[in-house]
Amino acid sequence: MAANQGERARRRLSTGERREQLLSVGAKLFSESPYDEVWIEQVAEIAGVSRGLLYHYFPTKRDFFAAVVERESERMLHMTAAVPGVPVREQLAAGLDTYLGYVRAHAHGFRAFHRADAAGDQAVRRVYQRALAAQEEQILAALAADPEFGAAFETAPQVRLAVRGWLAFTTAVCLEWLREGELGQGQVRDLCARALLGVIG
Repeated sequence: MAANQGERARRRLSTGERREQLLSVGAKLFSESPYDEVWIEQVAEIAGVSRGLLYHYFPTKRDFFAAVVERESERMLHMTAAVPGVPVREQLAAGLDTYLGYVRAHAHGFRAFHRADAAGDQAVRRVYQRALAAQEEQILAALAADPEFGAAFETAPQVRLAVRGWLAFTTAVCLEWLREGELGQGQVRDLCARALLGVIG
């Protein structure tokens, strides 16, 4: 009887809901453990599904990891979205605090994501490129909406290049911060904030 009830409970989830459930489990596991120590069987067991069903949604572990990273990248984009009408300088520290707090809480996943991108993993590289482009556009749009900087910032090639370079700088700083751990979050936040303000003038 219990098994039948479990089957009925599983059927109540739509395709979208099931996928979201699996990605939520994956986000938790990849944040807590290195990539190589997360097993598909573990994900399936926690989610209460068969390994075959998990592979139906995600053909390989790398595809699953890429989907988890994409979901988390979208969440981070929403979490750090600019507040209309508030100057960029005032929002920068809070946005960076949110970002750095997330990086620290998901250290394993953050490292694994950037290691996979550096190794040329195509599934992760596509996610990385989309996430980077979305972050870049979000920052440029916030600058364009700020009277201090103006709409010209959004289209100026040198500003776009500077923002892209700053994103790479911030990633490198975060990876080193996770490795060394010598600086506090506030110090890393201030370092990254000064770097962005320095490149945009």
